[in-house]
Amino acid sequence: MRNVDILLVEDNPHDVEMILDTLSRQDISNRIRAISDGAEALDYLFGPEGCLAKAEVHLPKLILLDLKLPKVSGLEILKRVKADERTQHIPVVVFTSSDEARDRTESYRRGANSYIVKPMQAAAFSRFVAELGAYWVSMNMTPYAD
Repeated sequence: MRNVDILLVEDNPHDVEMILDTLSRQDISNRIRAISDGAEALDYLFGPEGCLAKAEVHLPKLILLDLKLPKVSGLEILKRVKADERTQHIPVVVFTSSDEARDRTESYRRGANSYIVKPMQAAAFSRFVAELGAYWVSMNMTPYAD
C-alpha cells in the first residue's frame, strides 16, 4: 500500500478515535495527522514551519474537515485551502454533525469536494469513514502525480 497523507481536522476526541480506528482497519492509516483546532490546522499548512515551508513535508492528499472547530472555523480553513493555488487541488471532505442547509451551501460555495453529515450510530459512522477512505484515498485520482 502506498503512503497516504490525510489531514484530519476534528475537535471531538471520540470521533478522532473512531476515524483513526476505522482507517487503520482499512490499512490506510499510514500517515494521518489529527489536529483539534482550526488555528493549528492553518499553521500546519500555511505557517512558517508548515507543509508549504518545508521541502521534506508533503501536502496532504485529503483533508477531512469538521466545521465546528475552536479558534478558526472549518469554513475559514476551507476558504483558505481553496483560495491558495498551492493547496486548491487537495480534496476537502467536510465531515460534520451539521445538517444545516446554510452550512452545506457555504461549504460547496467555498470549494468543498464533498459534504457528509456524521451518522449518530457507531456502525454507520464507521461505514461512512471506511467508504470515504476507500474512495478518496484508494480510487480518486488527483491532477498531480503521487
